Amino acid sequence: MAFITRFTAVDILLGLAFASTVSALSRPLVDEDAVLLDSRAIHAGKMRYVNDSGVCETDPDVFQASGYADLTKSQHIWWWFFASRNNSASAPVAIWLNGGPGSSSMLGLFQENGPCRIDANGSSTSPNPYSWNNNANMIFIDQPVGAGYSYGDLKVYSTNDAAVAMWKTLQIFFADPAFAPFAKNELALWTESYGGHYGPAFAHYFLQQNDAIANGSISGIPLNFKTLGIGNGITDALHQYASYPEYAASNPYEPLANSSVIASANSSFYDQGGCRDQIIDCYTDRTKDVCLAAEAFCENNVYGVFLDDFDPYDVRGPLEDSYPPDPSPLLQNKTFIEKIGSKQNWTSSNGQVFNNVFSTGDDVRNFTPDLEAVINAGVRTVLYDGDADFIVNYKGVEAVVDSLNTQYTSMYRQQQFANYTVSGNVAGLVKNAGNFSYFRVLGAGHEVPAYNYTGLAVGQAALQFFDQTMRGEQLSST
Repeated sequence: MAFITRFTAVDILLGLAFASTVSALSRPLVDEDAVLLDSRAIHAGKMRYVNDSGVCETDPDVFQASGYADLTKSQHIWWWFFASRNNSASAPVAIWLNGGPGSSSMLGLFQENGPCRIDANGSSTSPNPYSWNNNANMIFIDQPVGAGYSYGDLKVYSTNDAAVAMWKTLQIFFADPAFAPFAKNELALWTESYGGHYGPAFAHYFLQQNDAIANGSISGIPLNFKTLGIGNGITDALHQYASYPEYAASNPYEPLANSSVIASANSSFYDQGGCRDQIIDCYTDRTKDVCLAAEAFCENNVYGVFLDDFDPYDVRGPLEDSYPPDPSPLLQNKTFIEKIGSKQNWTSSNGQVFNNVFSTGDDVRNFTPDLEAVINAGVRTVLYDGDADFIVNYKGVEAVVDSLNTQYTSMYRQQQFANYTVSGNVAGLVKNAGNFSYFRVLGAGHEVPAYNYTGLAVGQAALQFFDQTMRGEQLSST
């Protein structure tokens, strides 16, 4: 499997009005001269992009655009926008971010939930009838600078740095005349893996910036932020690292190590001065050296000891699993790159970005306070995970969820898991409490929308829980 999210070190993201003649899908009114990438100089705070490349979304009535938000003259964030296949003028806008840190969100686009999916050969695609742009406007963003097609000075060294850069990216995006009308639409952030850091921190920062705009302390475009979705997210190392030996010993498939390895990992976590105590020290003072020491110890003695014989992103497969297919042959094709307007060759994951962020100890810092603040602010929040994923496994995510202290905690603890069905087929187990839901997806690996479930097509269950969430509903069976 290609690099997709975190732990890269272990197995080394309209005119202000619409023309009266636009289609029912509400194509933006665009100044063609303003978006010719090769004839427009870089201007900080502006965009460069191409329209309707015909790539991936092949319906000519569905608008798409791809290009760059230029944060500065030396920092360029790649984005790819697909209008909703239905009612795009009023449909919500959903951002998709892969993790890493430093992994490209083109992985999500082509392997998971975009308008097309990469074929087994890695050089062609097939239409995706269960794309998340069926009923939402989707923006896939390669972030921070250096991830995927993004390029320039690599100045992000933490999740909080990345949050600031993402806010700037969205300010540039929604200020562009072609996309300004979408700023009023409800906005969602969906992310996975290291997105367990990104999601809470970015969402909390968005809310804080909105408050600052409202009280006049800064100027900007307020984001109509309503929804947060996190798949297999690493949010709280203290609770999640304890899950590695537990999942290795007991999961829905088979034991992943012998009893002596599992016992050793458990001891390394719980013994005095071990992984648990070092993470607590990191949580207490948050200094770089303390957090780096905790990460190194936990990697070497707790989760790293399990990673020799199976695919950590789908324990049912071998270490070198080829699913989902690697999109590199397509995304690195020169003709393809020119057609979509990229100025940079593509890599699935940028090791320098990864090292920059990990060098500050960011990986083992705790983002549950941000998550709690977002939930308590009334943002519709869904955490989900595939039960075949080891690297950010469901036992750890459920421990995080159980530890949360929010306005819905009491209600959540009173709930029992219920089957979640899609067209009568059981796809997972769910709990709902107010605006919060948790969903354990059966038979899915790390990239949940890339998998199929008994009696269902690939992506069918993921689209159902995505659409329900985007409508502000609790997750309910069909």
